Amino acid sequence: MAEFFVLETKRLIEEKITENIKTIQDQLPHVAGNDGIYDNTKPDWWTSGFWPGILWTLYDLTGNEHYKNTGEVCNKKIERYFMDNQEKFDHDTGFQFLLTSVFKYEITGDEESKRLGLQAGNFLAGRFNPKGNFIKSWDRAPGWVIVDCMMNLSLLFWASRISGDPRYKHIATLHADTFLKYGIREDGSTCHILSFDAESGDFIEAIGGQGFGPDSSWSRGNSWAIYGFANMYRFTGDEKYLDAAKKIAHQFIASLPDDFVPYWDHRVESVENEPRDSSAAAIASSGLLEIANHVTKNEQRLYRGNAMRILQSLSENYATWDNQNHQGILLEGTGHKPKGNFVNVSLIYGDYFFIEAIAKLNGWNRNIF
Repeated sequence: MAEFFVLETKRLIEEKITENIKTIQDQLPHVAGNDGIYDNTKPDWWTSGFWPGILWTLYDLTGNEHYKNTGEVCNKKIERYFMDNQEKFDHDTGFQFLLTSVFKYEITGDEESKRLGLQAGNFLAGRFNPKGNFIKSWDRAPGWVIVDCMMNLSLLFWASRISGDPRYKHIATLHADTFLKYGIREDGSTCHILSFDAESGDFIEAIGGQGFGPDSSWSRGNSWAIYGFANMYRFTGDEKYLDAAKKIAHQFIASLPDDFVPYWDHRVESVENEPRDSSAAAIASSGLLEIANHVTKNEQRLYRGNAMRILQSLSENYATWDNQNHQGILLEGTGHKPKGNFVNVSLIYGDYFFIEAIAKLNGWNRNIF
């Protein structure tokens, strides 16, 4: 049954993305609203890498050249913009360049892609604050650290592996240790934003950010942390990171409603009329599969089994398989609920991580993140 689900979902994904290539082409989408049409963002926007990431994943999985051809055009668009406008980029160069330049290099061995990936790694490493041992998120708030950045650390480990220079992974490890210390609560929930004094490096406070409040449990933030700390264990072999990933995963799983797709925050006062976040579900499912790679066989059932339940619910209850006019795959994504931005929409990163998780279940083991 599980094998049929994976193969059938892979087929539906290929049909959807092949059709989307005709209309999205080299655009860099973020969100698709009620009309089902994805927008087109600037190359410096944090989600710009996810559409080419989808294309490179499917090329790697299938070998079909039309995915590669469009992916290469998208890559060039982001790479050229980065060369001329680096001041417009921030900590999300991992999301942007792992899924483009690094992906192409890992598949094809293209030397120019390797050079650009290393340049992006240099840029990310340059945002490190040695007093507080963190990578700053945004220039407008040089003491702020957000949970999303746990996923960008993979770029630094890649840069260390490719260059032979351990400084990149040292920076990544120090940043992860800082978030481990201040960003994970005893119950396994996580903070979205940590505020530090950029001059002294001293911790100031946790800020609710995109969650319900300072002490809330923003579901997508938890999913970034599940996946990010599981990756840290893969890169370092340090059990404290695997323990953290499992702790956050247990809180996430325990907070899921009956259909295994979370509300946008696990701690809203009442779930009545509150939106779900299909993107958080998709990210968490891929992170749970990563945890399953590093635990005993008896433990694997917990993480892999819940990943399967999430993915099956997403495919059966939230996907647009019957609507080829809708470019997004997953409905009911929530971007920024407190600001009322991008609520009940399709989000390109939700689609990417859904596809990535299905690819993993199909035997794909590229480990771009």
